[in-house]
Amino acid sequence: MEEFDIATVARRSIHGVVALVSRTFIIQIISQIVGLLLTIFLAPSDYGIFFIVSSVIVFLSYFSDVGLAAALIQKKENITEEELKTTFTIQQILVISVVLIALLSSQAVSSFYDLKNEGIYLYQALIIAFFMSSLKTIPSIILERKLQFKKLVIPEIVETFSFNIIVLVLAIKGFGVSSFTYAVLVRGILGLITIYAISPWRIQVGFSKVAAKRLLSYGIPFQANSLLALIKDNLLIVYLGKVLPFAQVGYIGVAQKLAFSPLRLVMDNVIRIMFPSFARLAHDKNHLKIAVEKSLFAVSLLIFPSVIGIVILMPHLINIIPKYQKWEPALLSLTFFAINAALSSITTPLTNALNAIGKIKVTLYLMVFWTISTWILTPLAIIYYGFNGVAGVSALISVSVVAVVIITKKYIEFDALKQIVKPLVASLVMGVILNSIVSVLVLNIFTIFITVLFSGIVYFGLLYLMAKAEIKSDIRFVTKQFKKL
Repeated sequence: MEEFDIATVARRSIHGVVALVSRTFIIQIISQIVGLLLTIFLAPSDYGIFFIVSSVIVFLSYFSDVGLAAALIQKKENITEEELKTTFTIQQILVISVVLIALLSSQAVSSFYDLKNEGIYLYQALIIAFFMSSLKTIPSIILERKLQFKKLVIPEIVETFSFNIIVLVLAIKGFGVSSFTYAVLVRGILGLITIYAISPWRIQVGFSKVAAKRLLSYGIPFQANSLLALIKDNLLIVYLGKVLPFAQVGYIGVAQKLAFSPLRLVMDNVIRIMFPSFARLAHDKNHLKIAVEKSLFAVSLLIFPSVIGIVILMPHLINIIPKYQKWEPALLSLTFFAINAALSSITTPLTNALNAIGKIKVTLYLMVFWTISTWILTPLAIIYYGFNGVAGVSALISVSVVAVVIITKKYIEFDALKQIVKPLVASLVMGVILNSIVSVLVLNIFTIFITVLFSGIVYFGLLYLMAKAEIKSDIRFVTKQFKKL
């Protein structure tokens, strides 16, 4: 495996961000449009079933990994074939065990949630798709280690495109929950074929006690962190499916998906590059500081205005789009989840930086706090505020970003406030202007696009006035990296 100097890390990281965002932008737009159309053709209860069943599978999938993939990506030295074989073998033993247990539990899951046949078929399809996904781990690790993000995004494009086309066509034809069943199977098959075409790796079974011990020393604490995140988020949804009607879980799911859509487009792509890139820079505090600050500025620059725009525009979209009024009960949850999304855009890069430099126990303690807080406060909030209490608690807990900044500064010197204050001010001013004109301008779908375009011009104009020096400097740096191609 290759090792890189700082210039190479910077160049490949920037190329990776541009490749991931540019290549997935159209796909993400298509996904959002398809998601919007699905909310028209599917009932809230259909969404609720998909949301719950998906969370059950995600929870089960945790037990298929012990953090070995993350350990290989974070490892500073070259990785060996022995380590790859060991990782694959351990993972597949765990995956096959989980798959068998999950399939044998089909009837129990059906009885627990009172699922009809369509719901249990979806559950089983997701189990099969999970197995296919596990076979993609090693080829993906190889690409991430090489910082080959341009190639890494191709299977995701294929998966997303195929899933959205199939689920939309079937939903229009009235397949209901079964639309998701067929879509997840096709997505899994095509994604598996594509990743091996791009990053061939001959499947090998083997075990090295030395390699396993070395990787598990990082992997187990990392996976403990993941377990807490799983309990905090996905197990909570499993719980909600039992205490709330499917329709209300559907409101929560759609509100969260809309509010987090900017995170999926921007944050997910940036995060995938942050972790391996930060790990390569862990030995150089100055360059690591710069990388963390640039990440915070880039993410807040795009996330802050997006979530504010979504919260302001959605009440008007509901009145314009046919059959969309059924989602009006989700608006308050949307606002709370948007607060969570904005603050998470600061928290996530920092916890990734801590993980990348080996401070996995620090993020583990943070996750313990978030998990305990979520499980104590959410049931109480549901009692007093109904399903909206779920989103309200998520917004409240996200305020802990202040503690995350303080803790991260103990290990990495950086100025968080300087990076986020200008995008925040520009976003708030844009929000005030948008809120004052939206009721007049938004009359149909066409005027929505005009309003979004106008808001974008206002935001970037304000930001350029406030952060001209930073923006020019960043543009010069990015341009310089591309000239080195």
